[in-house]
Amino acid sequence: MILSADEILWADGTLSDGWVGVEEGRIAQLGRGAPGNPSDRHTRFLTPGFVDIHCHGGGGHTFATTDPDEVRAAAAAHHAAGTSTVVASLVSADAETLLAQVRALAPLVRGRMIAGIHLEGPWLSPTHRGAHDPSVLRHPDPAEIDALLTAGAGTICMVTLAPELPGGLEAIQQLVAAGVVVAVGHTDADGDQLRAAVDAGATVVTHLYNAMRPIRHRDPGPVVAALGDERLTVELIVDGVHVHPDIVELTARSTMSRMILVSDAMAAAGGADGSYRLGSMDVEVVDGVARTVATGSIAGSTLTLDRAVRTAVGAGVARCAALQAVTRFPARTLGLDAGELQIGSRADLVGLDDDLEVRVVLRGGEFLRDD
Repeated sequence: MILSADEILWADGTLSDGWVGVEEGRIAQLGRGAPGNPSDRHTRFLTPGFVDIHCHGGGGHTFATTDPDEVRAAAAAHHAAGTSTVVASLVSADAETLLAQVRALAPLVRGRMIAGIHLEGPWLSPTHRGAHDPSVLRHPDPAEIDALLTAGAGTICMVTLAPELPGGLEAIQQLVAAGVVVAVGHTDADGDQLRAAVDAGATVVTHLYNAMRPIRHRDPGPVVAALGDERLTVELIVDGVHVHPDIVELTARSTMSRMILVSDAMAAAGGADGSYRLGSMDVEVVDGVARTVATGSIAGSTLTLDRAVRTAVGAGVARCAALQAVTRFPARTLGLDAGELQIGSRADLVGLDDDLEVRVVLRGGEFLRDD
């Protein structure tokens, strides 16, 4: 099977016309220009499958569960929207619940339904907890971290924590030594504390601007430090709600290839308004915006990454940069085998029209969508 496009996102980050040959679920051929044989599908744009490294659920389903069918359904909702590589994010919970969820998700990572497990908490700042249950937030404990890593058996790929908590820097070192990417988030850290976290091994900032100390002209805090530190990759939730378009464009100019788009999607992504749960918290979704019932705090998003790309481009981010921010850059951040077109790679492909609406989705060479 041959797919062609007016513009293909190549592994070097350029866009030009070309074609992709798919055989037995893998990319077998790549070529610039017109294919030698007629193509089976032609689209305006063709990109690798999208990569979401921060996602809590979708399609009415959540990853914060011990039910494998629930996890499969949540992942499938994003797969069908073009996000062929999904990291399952878990919210803060008590130790027993987290252990059970990690044990349930680990086999699905090995089966490639999901790409890994992301622990967003429970080692977060109560001051900037967002939609996390304050009753389960706690300081990092080496024994608990060891227990979770053992339960995950190599499937926990990222942990978000607040480095200013007692034991925070030691936890970063412990996790990095175990091969886990550490993100700073839900934090009251100042600039110096953020830089200390990076020195300890942190390499990501979870949803920059949201759930952290804000910028002040006499106390710039973690945001300015993150924008200026080339060692950090920054997540951005670009849904028109979490971050103003002017800030999206400014961030893209300030960070270039260090900015990645994430959904931070909860169960309502791809679904209807109504009542949901995010971990132990009740959430109400109105006009596509999720907020906790208890405090009104924004509770994740209802995004899929295709809409994040369109919203970023609408904010002034270059098309090529926005597409790389959901393919090459997030895959590179976690060392995932995804996000680039390479001969021999799994045939995860997304075809888009002039308006960057998804028209074709292949995952492992199988059509999940063909409009």
